[in-house]
Amino acid sequence: MPDLLLELRSEEIPARMQRQAASELKKRVTDALVDAGLTYEGAREYFTPRRLALDIHGLTARSADVREERKGPRVGAPEKAVAGFLRGAGLDDISEAKIQTDPKKGDFYVAVIEKPGRDAEEIIRDVMPGIIRNFPWPKSMRWGAASSEPGALRWVRPLQSIVCTFGTEIEETKIIDFEIDGIVASNVTYGHRFHAPEPFEVRRFADYAAGLEKACVILDADRRKDIIRDDAANLAFANGLDVVEDEGLLDEVAGLVEYPQVLLGEFEEAFLEIPDEIIRLTIKTNQKCFVVRKHGEESLTNKFILIANIAASDGGKEICYGNGKVVRARLSDALHFWHMDQRDLPDLATLKKSAAQFGLDLKKPLDQRMAKLDALNVTFHAKLGSQGARVDRIRKLAGDLAPIVGADAADVDRAVILAKADLRTEAVGEFPELQGAMGRKYALLQGESEDVAAAIKEHYKPLGPSDVVPRNKVSLTVALADKLDTLTGFWSIDEKPTGSGDPYALRRAALGVIRIILERGVRLPLLSVFDDRDLLSFFHDRFKVYLRDMGARHDLIDAVLSADSDDLEVVARRVEALTKFLDSEDGKNLLSGEKRAGQLLAAEEKKKTRVAEKVDPALFETDAEKALHDAILAAAKKAREASKREDYFAAMEALSALRAPVDAFFEDVLVNAEDEAVRANRLALLAMIREATGAVADFSKIAG
Repeated sequence: MPDLLLELRSEEIPARMQRQAASELKKRVTDALVDAGLTYEGAREYFTPRRLALDIHGLTARSADVREERKGPRVGAPEKAVAGFLRGAGLDDISEAKIQTDPKKGDFYVAVIEKPGRDAEEIIRDVMPGIIRNFPWPKSMRWGAASSEPGALRWVRPLQSIVCTFGTEIEETKIIDFEIDGIVASNVTYGHRFHAPEPFEVRRFADYAAGLEKACVILDADRRKDIIRDDAANLAFANGLDVVEDEGLLDEVAGLVEYPQVLLGEFEEAFLEIPDEIIRLTIKTNQKCFVVRKHGEESLTNKFILIANIAASDGGKEICYGNGKVVRARLSDALHFWHMDQRDLPDLATLKKSAAQFGLDLKKPLDQRMAKLDALNVTFHAKLGSQGARVDRIRKLAGDLAPIVGADAADVDRAVILAKADLRTEAVGEFPELQGAMGRKYALLQGESEDVAAAIKEHYKPLGPSDVVPRNKVSLTVALADKLDTLTGFWSIDEKPTGSGDPYALRRAALGVIRIILERGVRLPLLSVFDDRDLLSFFHDRFKVYLRDMGARHDLIDAVLSADSDDLEVVARRVEALTKFLDSEDGKNLLSGEKRAGQLLAAEEKKKTRVAEKVDPALFETDAEKALHDAILAAAKKAREASKREDYFAAMEALSALRAPVDAFFEDVLVNAEDEAVRANRLALLAMIREATGAVADFSKIAG
């Protein structure tokens, strides 16, 4: 079966767009071919900085003939109905239709529509121009003389050539020669811009990939990543160093080069005075280079790994020198920021009011930055006031949370006051990713305790499902207060997530609170912090997602979680206990008995049958009624006592004793007795079962 090779070669495509673009190209091409009646065995996309490529193998050479019978109106139907049928079926006259007879509906028209298949070459030639013209780049451009014409081609960067060949492995391939704005598809491509700029012909994917390799282009992005990763590790090891891994940077660099060459650059050791985080971000952001550390050590060295796109004749000396020159300039700026952040601000006299409000020491640089943040009245949100006002709110909330978490109140207060101060530092102004981390460093420099410094860095955590939750109690308290203030604040101004939109990361904040509560065992009834049922419901939604991700069954979560459940740790423990209990024979038996009683009671309640307000033992007519009543009272008492001890599994085990008396009750007793009072009393017994089990879970919501 034939294969299709497609290459779209252009000027450099931004690295961040390449993978998604290649995937989108594969989807659009294969969808169009399938819609046109073709099938294929497999397809794979490729990308480099200068090309998107597609290899579709096992493509059918021709679409199948199609024969369709389309039913029309009955014979004798109004002219408008017949005319509409003819238009839809593509017929010129009703005589071209057949007449079929239905014993019930009579005679009606049927159009037989036959569409002959088409050659794959014709289909490809038809669909490709539209796919390329309408390709959804995040940003695109026009270029050249044709750019002023209406409908001119837009592409992420100027499109230079198109390869489109089609054929089997044993036959000569054909060129699918469509044209877009003067660019005619051919079988000619080009290699590396500097090492092999000459054109060469290709037939199918195998010799295309081999030809590119010979022309110094590694087509497979994952292979480029492996080359960079392995060569960087080997070069570092040869120099007694280890590369600081960065998967995101590796992805980006693999999208910047077609022919990766790994080199070792360096800068002056004096710059190592700068914190490692700043050095790493400076080199990564500005030069897309990897930092290294000495083998077995944590601190960085004055070396870095850079990835070139050419194999230089001098072994890369000039490339290393040029990159080192830029790195030194950037690090000089960073060193300046580092020093500036440790100096006094020039306008200390204007900060006294803010300093007094927050108990700040204006002899300390970080305190000065917090005072400056407040004095400038920097806005947090137009409807929620300034950053200073927010710190004040968090401070009050953290004071209430400190005894609940078991954190030192003075350390918590100090950490909250300084938590946002690094927003006014030069380092964070240049690298916003370092907020918190720089605050911790500056805090330690001015003599703050380890707990306070850690809380300044960690109060943003956890930043996502895979991020760690702080262990330090001061950090936990400040992190809780920060996230709860965010949630209650935005809820108060009706700025809530809608659909997939969540501009203030409120889902992440709620998940952070949930993870702190559950993973660090913080007993925090949420309604003691806020009195908003809608916000509690939002927490419930995120809580369900979290528990399901942890493997909990959705029906068991629903069985335990009620509308006013605000102690999430208790709910999680009850779900865990219920899961374990229902895996046991006692659990299965209790579920079966409770469901039988609950379903019968629910059916009678639906019919508005009277149920007595409470059970009257004087109305018992059988031993089974008395035995069930006694069993319910005993089991409910034991379950309540176990629940008070927060031993929820024991509470459920206590209730499992009801199965035998429930079975005996249904075997010996007719619930719907003729005597109305006896019937209402027996239904009240079933209500007692539901009430007793409902104290641990709503069994009606459990599947099975």
